[in-house]
Amino acid sequence: MKATVATFRETGTIDIGELVLESGKTLPKVELAYERIGSTSDPVILICHALTGSQHAVGTEESPGYWANLIKSGGYIDSDQFQTISFNVLGGCNGSTGPLSINPITGEAYRTDFPFVTVRDMVNAQYKALKQLGIDHVKAVTGGSLGGMQALEWGILYPDYMDLLFPVAVTPYLNDYAIAFNNIARLAILQDPKWNNGNYTAETIPEHGLSLARMIGMITYRSGDLFNERFGREQRAPAGVAHEEIAYEIESYLDYQGKKLTKRFDANSYLYLLKAMDTYDIGRDRGGWKKAAALIEAPIYSISYSGDLLFPPRELNAFISHMQRLGKEATYYEVGTKFGHDGFLVEFEKWAPIIQSKLTTN
Repeated sequence: MKATVATFRETGTIDIGELVLESGKTLPKVELAYERIGSTSDPVILICHALTGSQHAVGTEESPGYWANLIKSGGYIDSDQFQTISFNVLGGCNGSTGPLSINPITGEAYRTDFPFVTVRDMVNAQYKALKQLGIDHVKAVTGGSLGGMQALEWGILYPDYMDLLFPVAVTPYLNDYAIAFNNIARLAILQDPKWNNGNYTAETIPEHGLSLARMIGMITYRSGDLFNERFGREQRAPAGVAHEEIAYEIESYLDYQGKKLTKRFDANSYLYLLKAMDTYDIGRDRGGWKKAAALIEAPIYSISYSGDLLFPPRELNAFISHMQRLGKEATYYEVGTKFGHDGFLVEFEKWAPIIQSKLTTN
């Protein structure tokens, strides 16, 4: 099913049929929602989104996507020269098959009967969708955070499928510190009475748990320096009156961000995607990440952000250094920023020229 929003922007869903997962379980019918920008005659750049992102990397003028300032006519990724395709990940909640989808066998929503998926499953599903679109090769694969995980897995699973790889704000595996935060976020949802073992309705969603999970994430996405500079202990109401008060601006900010996510994201999807991130390790069942790195053939240009708590620059630097010792074409860039992990969503002028340059010279 396809729906053309404008001549330059196509959105819709691709039915890729049956998909056998890494776990050995089979999803009998899988659909991936997508956004396609630019001329179909131009080279393809595959864009992979982060945890609470969607297929709308560019979006519309009324509702811009998360990389609208990166991908546009005359932009760092020039939509006059390249076409971009972005899929909502398998397990997501923006049109792709996930916990909200109807199980064709039972006729009811999967909810927590949805099987656990991995980053590799996400990539395999995207590969089938691209082939269905008639795309046998792409110019580049890129994405940040969970999107960066997908980019690295693309380079390993389908090493001849792309010319370039741009993994952004990522490491070759999720470290224990990041898993710890995911665990706290998970428990926030699971311990909300409204979660009800995943059997909530549109009227009874576990808003408190999902909101708290989002707040936990927000604290890790940016640096302490940025929070301190932005809010500076500013108060919006008297403090020390009640335990449930929202007295400081930082508290109001987190409360707003938490509630905002509950309006657009499904709690079950959040849980499944957290688990996919936890299990992410390019070296799993491949003899470790150093051996897995040898499987990547495409030139790789990686970007990290100073102060990234979840994906420390030193870990990506070590990965790229190892690839260089293997004789691979690999380059590491570290961007100085106070935004920490969220650096890949802002300050494009600091890092996007790297992608622009490599796209036009390779």
